[in-house]
Amino acid sequence: MRTLHHWRWRAEPIDGGEAVVFDLDGVLSDATERQHLLDDRRPGRWQRFFAEAGNDSLIEELARLTELIDPAMVLVLLTARPTTIRDITVEWLERHGLRWDLLVMRPEGDYMPSPDAKRMAVHELRNHGFDLRLAIDDDRRNVDMFHREGIPCIYIHSGYYEA
Repeated sequence: MRTLHHWRWRAEPIDGGEAVVFDLDGVLSDATERQHLLDDRRPGRWQRFFAEAGNDSLIEELARLTELIDPAMVLVLLTARPTTIRDITVEWLERHGLRWDLLVMRPEGDYMPSPDAKRMAVHELRNHGFDLRLAIDDDRRNVDMFHREGIPCIYIHSGYYEA
């Protein structure tokens, strides 16, 4: 199986199958403490925002949910975080002992809106044989995109986005 450069498998790659998709920021990772960095309109605000991702707290209730997903299902973490912070992200996941199989991040240099980037990732996952059975996200734009793609999606209110 060919793995895309913005994909990171936790162990050996899995060749398709049923999958559940979790977002990171606002779903598993509490990014509340770094949201103020986005108020700064100067260049580099996103880099500062993402550089602090390793300090986020775990959202315990949703972390517990990952443990309850059928182990036969692939657990995909689909995030708009860029691959430039892959090491920070993987270290955070390991430190918190989260269950995951595949981490899909935004390719470096991709500045598309989150729903467009995640739609592209949905198509990539489907092209690799994954049947996306459920998604969990905190951005209503992404929730709407998942629904348009025929994927049931649970909305989590993180408070990061205007209603």
